Amino acid sequence: MSDQIKHECGIAILRLLKPLSYYQEKYGTWRYGINKLYLLMEKQHNRGQDGAGTLGLKLDMKPGLKYMSRRRSVTSTPIIDCFNEIYGNIEAGLKANPDKINDVEWAKENLDFAAELYMGHLRYGTFGKNNVELVHPVLRVSNWRTKTLSLAGNFNLTNVDELFRYLIKFGQHPKEYSDTVTALELIGLFMEEENQKLFRDYKNQGYKNEEISGLIETNLDVAKVLRDATHNWDGGYVMGGVMGHGDSFIVRDPWGIRPAYYYQDDEIFVATSERPVIQTAFNVSASDIKELEPGTAMIIKKNGEIQNQMIRIPEKKSPCSFERIYFSRGTDCDIYNERKKLGELLVPEILKEINYDFENSVFSFIPNTAETAFYGMLKGLETYLNDYKKKQIREKSDQLTDEEIKKLLELRPRVEKIAVKDAKMRTFITQDEDRNELVEHVYDITYGTVKKKTDTLVIIDDSIVRGTTLKKSILKILDRLHPKKIIIVSSAPQIRYPDCYGIDMAKIGDFIAFSAIIQLLKEKKMQKVIDETYKQCKAQQNLPKEDIINYVRNLYKPFSAKEISDRIAKIIKNDSINAEFQVIFQSIENLHEACPANHGDWYFTGNYPTPGGNKVVNTSFINYYENKNERAY
Repeated sequence: MSDQIKHECGIAILRLLKPLSYYQEKYGTWRYGINKLYLLMEKQHNRGQDGAGTLGLKLDMKPGLKYMSRRRSVTSTPIIDCFNEIYGNIEAGLKANPDKINDVEWAKENLDFAAELYMGHLRYGTFGKNNVELVHPVLRVSNWRTKTLSLAGNFNLTNVDELFRYLIKFGQHPKEYSDTVTALELIGLFMEEENQKLFRDYKNQGYKNEEISGLIETNLDVAKVLRDATHNWDGGYVMGGVMGHGDSFIVRDPWGIRPAYYYQDDEIFVATSERPVIQTAFNVSASDIKELEPGTAMIIKKNGEIQNQMIRIPEKKSPCSFERIYFSRGTDCDIYNERKKLGELLVPEILKEINYDFENSVFSFIPNTAETAFYGMLKGLETYLNDYKKKQIREKSDQLTDEEIKKLLELRPRVEKIAVKDAKMRTFITQDEDRNELVEHVYDITYGTVKKKTDTLVIIDDSIVRGTTLKKSILKILDRLHPKKIIIVSSAPQIRYPDCYGIDMAKIGDFIAFSAIIQLLKEKKMQKVIDETYKQCKAQQNLPKEDIINYVRNLYKPFSAKEISDRIAKIIKNDSINAEFQVIFQSIENLHEACPANHGDWYFTGNYPTPGGNKVVNTSFINYYENKNERAY
C-alpha cells in the first residue's frame, strides 16, 4: 500500500496449563511463558505502531503478595521497551539472589512476570489520543480478585454513544469517553453483577465471606458475563480478558469481522490475531490451529478447563477482506495464495491495456507488500504466454524457422526491480513545499531498465486509498525512466467508503475514489445528486442505527467503475508527467473469487455488516458536505 494506512491492533493470550516447575524441568527455564509472549508479540509487530503492553498473572498467590504485573510503552520501540524492563527486573532479582536462579517457587513469589497467564497487545489507536494510559491491557482493579479485570482488544465499536449512555443510566460515572473504557466498564459491570448474585446465593447457604470468595472464583459464569456485556455491541472486535482470580477469555464479534486463532494442547492454550505467529512460536502446523468462530468465546477457567461458548448468535459471516489483501502477515498459507490469486485475476485486463505487447512492457511492484500479488500476476502472464506459444507452434509448426522458434520460446514477461524504498529516508521538515520535495525521494529507481518512449511500465500495488503518495512521489519517480506509458494496477477494488471496525479509514473525503465521483458529478452538472444524498443522510441523523440506509451508495450509481478509474488517473497525474498514465482496479467479483471465505467488502461496496456501519458512512458524508474535519464515530 503506497498510501500508508496504519495497521490494526494485535493481541496474544497465553495460558500455561502446567505448573511453572514443569516448564523448568522440560524446557530448562520457568521463563518459558514470557519468552513465548515476546515471540508472539514480535511476530505480530506489523499490527500497531502506537504502543505495546504486556500483562502477567500468577495463580493462587497468598494474600499480601503481588499477583498481577503490567508493562506498557508508547516509545518508538514499544515491544523492546516493555521486555527490556521485564527481563531487566528479572535479571536484577536473580543477580541479587544467584542461588535462586532455578528456584521456581521463589521466582513466583518475588519476581514480576513469573506467571502462568500472559496477555500482550500491540496498539494502533483509532479512538482518542495516543498516551500510555490508553495502551492495552487496561485494568479495572478491586480488592476482590473476581472483580479485577484486564482487557486487550483489536476492535472498534460504532455505538459507543449508546453504550456510554447505558453506563450513565446504570449510575456509573465513566472516567473517559472511548470504546476501550466503555468495553472495560461494561464487562466489569456484569462481573460485579455476577459476583453479587453468587455472593447472595452462598451467603444464604451459610458460607462465610472467606469461603465465598473461593467459591465465586470456581463458579463465576464468564460466558454469562460476556453475553450480558456484549449484548448491544455493534462493531468488529476480538477481545481478550484476564480476571484477577485466573479465569481468562477471548471473544469474537458475531459477524467475524476481526480475526482470531487459537491452539491448545496439554501444556498451553494460546490465542492471537494471526495464525502464522502460533505456527512459528510453537512449531505446529496450520491444520492444528483453529479459527475462533463468530460470536464465540474461548474461556479458560482458573483450573485449566477450556470452554468453547456461544456468546452472541452468529450473524452473516463477514470477515474483513482487507485483512487478506494487506493487513495480515503474508506468511499465512491461505493469505499467501489469496494474494497471489488477486494478482493473477488482474491479468486479462492488463493484457488488454498493453495490447498483448510483451516485448515493450516491463512488470514490477510497489511497495514490498504487493510482492505476493506480483507473483500471482506473473503466474497469470506466464500462463497466457504458454498457451500462446502452444497455439503458435500448433498452427505454424511447418512454417517457423529455428530462429523464430527460439524467439518464441524465449518470450516471457520482462520483470525488473523498478523501485526500492529508502528505509533510511526521513522527512523532518514540516513546511509542505519543502517536505513534498523530500517525499519525492522516498523511493529510488533502477535506471536503465526501461526503453525510453517505448516501454509500458506496469506496476502492481496492493491498494490505492488516497493516491497521495502516487501523486506526490511514485509517479514522478517512475516518469524519470521515460516510459511511454505507466499503468498502476491495484490488487484491491476502489476504496469508496469509510471503515468503522478498526482500520484508520474514517473520513470519506480522504478517498481518491470519492474525490473522483464528486468531480464527475459536478462536471456532468449533477450537483443535485450530491445535494439530495446529503438531505437523505441528514434526515436519518437521529434515527436508531437499525433504521438507517446507506444513501451514499447513490453517488456512485451514475458512473461505471472504468469511468471512476479514469478520473482517478486524471487526478493523480499532473502536467509534469510526460508518460501516459492509467489505473486498473480489481473487480469485486475477482475479490470474492480470490478470497472466497472473506466477504467483508464494505470499503468497496458499502455493504456494512452491522447497522452501525450505515450510520457511520452517512455521518462521514454529512461531515464532508458540511466541511467538518472530524471522525464519523
